[in-house]
Amino acid sequence: MSSCKESSKNNEMASTTTSNEVAENSDAPQVDDVPLIDDQKNYSIIPIVEDLDIPWGMTWLPNGDLIYTEKEGQLYKFNGTKSIEINGIPEVYLRGQGGLLDVTIHPQFEKNNFIYISYASKIGGGDGGNTTIARAVLKNDKLEDLEVLYKAMPNSKKGQHFGSRFTWDREGHLYFSIGDRGNRDVNPQDIYRDCGKIYRINDDGSIPVDNPFVDIAGAKTAIYSYGNRNPQGMTTHPVTGKIIAHEHGPQGGDEINIIESGKNYGWPVISYGINYSGTTFTEITEKEGMEQPIYYWVPSIAPSGFAIINNPAYQEWNGNFLVGALKFQYLEMLHMDGNRVTKREKIADKIGRLRNVKIGPDGLIYIAVEGKGIFKIEKK
Repeated sequence: MSSCKESSKNNEMASTTTSNEVAENSDAPQVDDVPLIDDQKNYSIIPIVEDLDIPWGMTWLPNGDLIYTEKEGQLYKFNGTKSIEINGIPEVYLRGQGGLLDVTIHPQFEKNNFIYISYASKIGGGDGGNTTIARAVLKNDKLEDLEVLYKAMPNSKKGQHFGSRFTWDREGHLYFSIGDRGNRDVNPQDIYRDCGKIYRINDDGSIPVDNPFVDIAGAKTAIYSYGNRNPQGMTTHPVTGKIIAHEHGPQGGDEINIIESGKNYGWPVISYGINYSGTTFTEITEKEGMEQPIYYWVPSIAPSGFAIINNPAYQEWNGNFLVGALKFQYLEMLHMDGNRVTKREKIADKIGRLRNVKIGPDGLIYIAVEGKGIFKIEKK
C-alpha cells in the first residue's frame, strides 16, 4: 500500500464574493491535470507546539487555547506557553490508523463546555475495534460525564480506514466520517451497515428527523451520505454553508466531494483509482445514481486535513482550498473558481507528513505535521 502512503506510518474558499462560491456538484469532474506550481515561499512558518508524534485533531477554546490530539491516545491544551494534558480520555484501540483521532467543541461551548472526540475503541464486543464518537464536559483540564454518542459496528481487527473528521453545519448538526474499514465490497454501498459513510447527528447524539434514511426500517439512520472510501478531511464552507469532504482513493483517485443528503459517492463501484498492485477493481468511473467528485487526483497525494481560507489578510490566497498531502509532504493550495480548480500550489514543501490543516480563530492557517508539531502560516 505504499503508493498511496495513507498508511505508511503506523500502518497507515472562501471569498466574500459569489464568484468563488462552490457551485452545485453537477459539472463533470476535473482530473488532476492542473499544473502544480512550485513553492513560492511567500509566507512565514511559525512553530506553535513542537516535538509531537502524530498530532491528528485540532480545535480552539473560546479563550484562544489550542486543543489537540496525539493519535497514541493523549489530549492536550496549549495555553500559549505550555501544553497541559487533559485527563479522562477513554480507552483507545491502537491499531494501524486507529487511535485518538479528531476533536471539536460545541458551537455554544461557553454555555455547556461540551467537547467531542473521535477514536477507535473495542466497545460493543467481538475482536478488534471501530470508530467511536463521544461527548464530554471539559472541566479543570479533565473530561467529565463522558458518553458515547455513536459506535460503528461490527468491530474489526483490520487497521485501516477509521475516518475520521468532524464538522458542524449552521443548524448545529455534527457531521463525522468513518472509512470503509478495509471492507470495500461489503460496507460502503450498504445503508444497513456502518463504515464507508459520512454521518449526521444532533449535538446530543440523537438522529435529526430529516436525515435521509430515517424512514427505512433497519437502516443506519445516522448516515448522511454513503459510498465514501476513507474521508480524512471535511469542512463547512464559510460562505455557502455546504459540507465539503475529501477522501483517500486507492492508487490514484483521491476525491473532493460536496456532501449532500442521501447521495451515493460511488465507492467502490466507480473510481478513478486502481488497486495498489496495479490491477483494476472496476472498469467504470461513472454510473447513474452515483455522484461525481468536483476534483480528483491521479496519482494520489494521500489527502488529510481540509480548510478553506476566509481571511482578506491572505490576499490572493483568500477563498482557496487547503489540503494536507501525506504522501508528498506539503500543503496543497487549490485556487478555486466556482467548483473548478484553476491552479495548484505547493506550500510548506517538504515539511513532512502533513496530517491536518485548520483555520484558527484568528483567521490564520495552522498545520499539524507528524514527527514535528503544529505550525502557523502567515503571508508575507
